[in-house]
Amino acid sequence: MHRIIEDILEATRKRVTALEANVPGIVIASDTSQNTIPQKRDITSALELAKQEGKVPIIAEVKPASPSATFREITPDDAAIIAKEMERGGAIAISVLTEPDYFNGSVENLRSARNSVSIPVLRKDFIIDERQMDETKSDLILLIAGALEDKLGSFVLLAQSKGFEPLVEVHNEDELNNALKTTAQVIGINNRDLGTLEVNLQTTERLAPLIRDFDKKNGTRHTIISESGVHNTDDIKRVISAGADAILIGTAIIKSSDVYIKTKEMVEAYYE
Repeated sequence: MHRIIEDILEATRKRVTALEANVPGIVIASDTSQNTIPQKRDITSALELAKQEGKVPIIAEVKPASPSATFREITPDDAAIIAKEMERGGAIAISVLTEPDYFNGSVENLRSARNSVSIPVLRKDFIIDERQMDETKSDLILLIAGALEDKLGSFVLLAQSKGFEPLVEVHNEDELNNALKTTAQVIGINNRDLGTLEVNLQTTERLAPLIRDFDKKNGTRHTIISESGVHNTDDIKRVISAGADAILIGTAIIKSSDVYIKTKEMVEAYYE
């Protein structure tokens, strides 16, 4: 993995340690009572409805920053407004970054965004410890195959038991093979190489057909989400043609002058 990813994971481990130690100012603020599974908004239904209406299924992201750039400061109130504009623009779901050190995200932003919309919300973070799953509600939760490695299967089951839809993110064939051994139904293909951080849409073009072949042979059906590097209509057509069911778009939308207009543009992009 690239040094930046290693640094993010190390920062995440420190966060988890702080949660465990109950460091002042860091609280596990679960939105659910004990033994209660939160009501989950169904991503599959939202995706199918968009397709029936001839729209591109877009997951729009509330993204304050990346490790290399800051896009805008986003408070919980801002997150609610942005999420509502994305929903109004036709997004089938909202992704909210909660990693605080490198992406300037927060669980407060996620709670605020989810409370403001009726569509599914994805928690996007580096989940490496089960205690992170008790911090807040979301409908989907990102599990990165490359970060979890041989713990992926157990984390998928744990997420499902807590009422989350796990979105398992893969970057290459080995991670994909690991993901397909789990009970996860949603697979995200990240076009960003974790070793070089370079982005190439060929990753979706290479991996999506492998998932389709697996499903055909095994009688299964996975939802495929293409992530990273989609900026315009041509990119959308390219990954949809490769087999993606939906596209997660962060930077192109959050950097735009009008989140609603940009989301609407992406949703209404022509595809076959």
